[in-house]
Amino acid sequence: MSNTPRPLWNPYVAGVLLGLGLLATFLVTGNGYGVTGATTLATAAVAGKIDPNTVAPHTYLHNLYEAGLNRWIVWEVVGLAIGGLIGSVLAGRFKFQIDGPTQAGRTLRLILAVIGGIAAGFGARFALGCTSGMGLSGSATFAAAGFLFLIGFFIAGAVFGQLMKGLWK
Repeated sequence: MSNTPRPLWNPYVAGVLLGLGLLATFLVTGNGYGVTGATTLATAAVAGKIDPNTVAPHTYLHNLYEAGLNRWIVWEVVGLAIGGLIGSVLAGRFKFQIDGPTQAGRTLRLILAVIGGIAAGFGARFALGCTSGMGLSGSATFAAAGFLFLIGFFIAGAVFGQLMKGLWK
């Protein structure tokens, strides 16, 4: 095996394959892509294990806790993580590193990652779906919410990209 990483995929080929994978997911499972449902299930499961009285008065969380983690969306996320790991290893691109703005130190990169993760998680729950669930799967079914989500996603990305561009010089 060579130490040189394999080139990245052509984005058009990757986009077509992503769309075909989404179509296959709809046909096989009856569901589209999504991630935030799995994290919500995991949150309810952990909270319920720590203190069942925490989730008991909340119908939404209690129903998720009772449903357990053996759901298609949890397995999708597990497969996504394993597939991503295998793909990065096979492409020679796997490495442990803290990535981020080139002008930011390690601590600032970690702080920005935590803030960005919290904002993305809050936004996904507020929008009732993440980029893959609401954006890809929603717009694939021609749901107006999917297209509205994507418009907001790209606007937010452009705004925060401009705000943070000084850290990437």
